[in-house]
Parts: sequence; structure tokens; C-alpha cells
Amino acid sequence: MSIIVTESLTRTYGRRRGIDSVSLRVSEGALFGFLGPNGAGKTTAIRVMVGLLRPSAGTARIFGLDCWRYSDSVKAEVGYMPGDLRLHAWMDGNQALRIWEKVRRRDLLPYGRDLAQRFDLDLTVKVRRMSRGMRQKLGLILALAHKPRLLILDEPTVTLDPLMQAAVHRLLREMAAAGHTVFFSSHTLGEVEQLCDRVAVIREGRLVADESLDALRQRAGHQVTIRWRDNAAASAEPPPFLKIEPPNGLVWSGMLNGPVDQFIAWLAHRPVDDMSISRPDLETLFRSYYASQGSGS
Repeated sequence: MSIIVTESLTRTYGRRRGIDSVSLRVSEGALFGFLGPNGAGKTTAIRVMVGLLRPSAGTARIFGLDCWRYSDSVKAEVGYMPGDLRLHAWMDGNQALRIWEKVRRRDLLPYGRDLAQRFDLDLTVKVRRMSRGMRQKLGLILALAHKPRLLILDEPTVTLDPLMQAAVHRLLREMAAAGHTVFFSSHTLGEVEQLCDRVAVIREGRLVADESLDALRQRAGHQVTIRWRDNAAASAEPPPFLKIEPPNGLVWSGMLNGPVDQFIAWLAHRPVDDMSISRPDLETLFRSYYASQGSGS
């Protein structure tokens, strides 16, 4: 079952494009990463999905309901933390949970306090005295406290230290394993690689990829590093299936765009001192998508 479905979703701001013809399907129980640098359109797409912005064209549906026409029903089962989180300075964490209880019409304090303990957050501290990381934790607690069917997070761990990021990741994996869906926007590529099983890449308001991490890596080829034994080999011309960066002494680094056995056969009788071959990480994949699309897409 698809929890989120967008079809040709477009949102413009006068003459400026926010997102253009974004079509996505996010399955129930998925950990879905939404990737792109700042200004790519991630936040605009999310705000349309949660009913804060009306689409200029196309549709967005969550739980089968139009996100704009039935925004109240959608919001009841969605947990959302915006990237520009703002909280009233006068309240503390307990007061924030009580306010959210009235909005949600549910008892949120017991689970909210459990989450605060898990995230090591003192709920008696006023927002005005909280660090950015503490406010981020409180935002996560408020998004999670009603145990939503769908959790939409816009850059949720950007101010958290690595240990707390790991704690949040564990909780999100537990939610997905229990059947909840997590839609996770980020430009921190290593984080998405650790957490998500499927990603979409957005560039200048348009999707340039939407597939599993494994499929992305399969299509992207392999990273290779060769350390040659002598300068003659290092200065030779690479074969057409190897795209090599400018050599660093005896070392070649680049991408293999062809079968691995063809590469091994080509190396077999050459003076190689050492060699490594691996799938590219998400950082490399992300850059390759942006470079391949060019500035006019």
C-alpha cells in the first residue's frame, strides 16, 4: 500500500519555481530518504504534503486523501517536524506536550516523557534556555508522541551530536519495523545511507532519481583504485570502460563503467601493486546525479 502518492505535483511562487511535476510513491513501512541540497525543493514538497501549501498543479495524497482538501484528517495521523522549527520561548517541554495533547485530543504525556528520557531531554527547561540541539529533541518528541502512522521529518538531526543521531535512527528503524512510515528529508548523505532503504533525489525542483539504494549503486558502477608498480604503467592510457581522475603519482582512482570481469582481465598481465573495487557511497552517487543532469534540467 502506498502511504504517500504525488502525481505531477507542482508549486510555484509567482515566476519562481518551487517544485515541478514531482511524482512519488512511498510504501507503508518504508524508511524513505528525500535528498537534495538547500534550495532544491525538499521543504516545498513537504509543506504541500502536510497541507501547509496548496499545490499550483498536480495532486498529493496521504492515506488516499487529498492533502489540501482533507488536511485535518491527514494531519491527525501524521507526525511532522519542520526544518525551521519554532517553539514559544515561554513554555517548557511539559507545557508543550500538554498543548499538543489539546491539539491531538490524545494523552501524550506518558509516551512523550518516555521519549524525553530516551533522548536525554529535561522537560522542565524553558525553550528560551534550550540549546538548538535541545529544541530539536523537543520537536522530535512532539512529532512522535502520538505514535503517527506517517512521520515526515525535514532535516531532523542537523543540530544533534552523533550519539543522539544514532539514538534517533534506532527509534526510526523500530517505527518502520512496526509498520509506521518515515519520510526523511536530508542533505546529510551518510545519514540517509545508514537509515533509508529507498531514496529520491531532487534537483532544482525536479526529481532526478527515485529508487532503492541498491539499484542506484548497481546503475552507478564501481569505484576503483589501482596502485601501479612503476611509472610507465601509471602513465599509460586507461581503457574506455575506466573513467580515471588525474593520476596521483602511481595511483589511479575513478569509476568502472563496465563488467568487473572485463576489468580484472585487463589488469591480469599488468604491473599492479594493489587494487580495490567497491560500490560508490551515497555522496558519490549524489554528485554524479547532479553532474549528469547539467544546469538546464
